[in-house]
Amino acid sequence: MLAKLDQLANRLEELNNLLMQEDVTSNMDNYRKLTREHAELGPLVSLYAAYTQADNDVKTAQEMLSDPDMKAFAQEEIDGARARMEQLEADLQKMLLPKDPNDERNIFLEIRAGTGGDESALFAGDLLRMYTRFAERNRWQVEMVSESSSEVGGYKEVIVRIIGFGAYSKLKFESGGHRVQRVPATETQGRIHTSACTVAIMPEADEVGDVDINPADLRIDTYRASGAGGQHINKTDSAVRITHIPTGIVVECQDDRSQHKNKASALKVLAARIKDVQLRAQQSKEAATRKSLIGSGDRSERIRTYNFPQGRMTDHRINLTLYKLDFIMDGDLEELTNALVAEHQAELLAELGDEL
Repeated sequence: MLAKLDQLANRLEELNNLLMQEDVTSNMDNYRKLTREHAELGPLVSLYAAYTQADNDVKTAQEMLSDPDMKAFAQEEIDGARARMEQLEADLQKMLLPKDPNDERNIFLEIRAGTGGDESALFAGDLLRMYTRFAERNRWQVEMVSESSSEVGGYKEVIVRIIGFGAYSKLKFESGGHRVQRVPATETQGRIHTSACTVAIMPEADEVGDVDINPADLRIDTYRASGAGGQHINKTDSAVRITHIPTGIVVECQDDRSQHKNKASALKVLAARIKDVQLRAQQSKEAATRKSLIGSGDRSERIRTYNFPQGRMTDHRINLTLYKLDFIMDGDLEELTNALVAEHQAELLAELGDEL
């Protein structure tokens, strides 16, 4: 591990020199890559410097052990420095874990109503509000991409784009089946109903070109948008439907008045969906060698239950139950997302230990 850290410290020095060159901004793509790498390595190298300093403190204190007057003080210094080294080593191991290249990306969040009819559509609306409030707490932007509203409120299907640094890292474990147990507003007998929604979290591709899409594989249809939008919306074929023939993926977008903007949005969602299919195939292969399914992205798996009568939320993958459902539905997801990330890190550390 120390040899690897030495390499990274040297690389940071190299990056400092590169970023100080006068013509560094002449290639903005390269400049962005360098600054991103610098931002990633900086905290890691600082931790390594603190670890090295603690190691030097131990060596210095050991030299004082032979002096009877200094022995007690020296032993205290050694114990303190070793405790710091232990903590710093654990922190360094976490920071050296393989990074998910998508962690910093924006995401497309897709919620689909499942079993449960109207109640499921209403719950889809509740889930969208929960994630929107969480985005607000993180000062991320939320853009509506596509929506299919239900007659009673909520959504049959809704897609939003969440724009913010690290959005994928915090929400990537939300993909899967979300089950709700509650008494619907329309229920006169006070019976608890169970319904479900499916959530998909897809990292946005940097550019549509990042995903290999052959234009010949696309069928693009335009049609008149339905729903709100004033007189204009009924006069032009502004809505766009794109079908990716090899995979059968269909994306519709009609939220903008401009056909060009709808087409651009639909292509972005299509690229994210294709990327998501590739990611899930890769994760399923990895999950086959793991016990946990946290990162498998399996849509059919029921990952969570929201029980309104008991005010509790249970995440079945990590056996976490929180009795603060009102806060969770209002976007207070920090405790939950942190627990999922911590469990994933523990998995990776265990694998790292097996390899070593």
